[in-house]
Amino acid sequence: MRNRRHALTIPPASSALAGCGISCSDMDSRSGDVVDLLGRVPVFSTLERSDLERIAAVSVPRAFEPGQAVFREGDASDTCYIVREGHARAVRSHGDGRTITLATFGPGDIFGELAMFEDERRSATVEAIDAMSVIGVLGGDMRRLMSEHGEISMRLVVALGRRLRETNERLSRQSFQTVQSRVAGVLGDLVQQSIDAGSPGTDVLVTATQADLAQLAGSSRESASRFLAVLERAGVISQGRGRLIVHDPEALKQYVF
Repeated sequence: MRNRRHALTIPPASSALAGCGISCSDMDSRSGDVVDLLGRVPVFSTLERSDLERIAAVSVPRAFEPGQAVFREGDASDTCYIVREGHARAVRSHGDGRTITLATFGPGDIFGELAMFEDERRSATVEAIDAMSVIGVLGGDMRRLMSEHGEISMRLVVALGRRLRETNERLSRQSFQTVQSRVAGVLGDLVQQSIDAGSPGTDVLVTATQADLAQLAGSSRESASRFLAVLERAGVISQGRGRLIVHDPEALKQYVF
């Protein structure tokens, strides 16, 4: 499939758009939106706008329904994805039937990014939490761009190095944190995702179960549930089935240390 994709001949814009009802200005606007989205992705934060435009030119839009798998653990790793709208979660399944949530993703987040560098098997399943739209970039296209434009490779290495350092620092902090602090921190991160996606600064809806929050915080469900009950009694949150509303995001900070 990858060879056939590269072998396609793209007609001039005037003929490609003829009769399709899409104007050049519309296409330019959509391309600009993708470039802006890519610019918000931490992995691409060091790239020049011209680099982002090259990546946008090979990106493909996709949409997923709630509960639909983007890819499954063990699948071939050939595409990375950037979330435009909606949310997803990465999960791993155990032989006894248990499923563990490893991470959640919202607008501006990237997942499956190792596909940019190698064709390894997926280490986890990623599924949409709600209706989600993404842009996908084939690993082969990304490697071709890095080969043709060496500066992209160098800038990506710098950005990935920063991301690795931040991850190590976060893991180091978490090793000294209490369960309450870890759960409050995870909840605060999810709230920030929603705010970045356009939610107001108060009464922020977070779509996650108590089990999801516990797994993300590295705690038992019982311990996370007890702390969430404390937050609810304090009026910081309200809980529902598979979701909760954070009424006062700033109040979460007093539980993080």
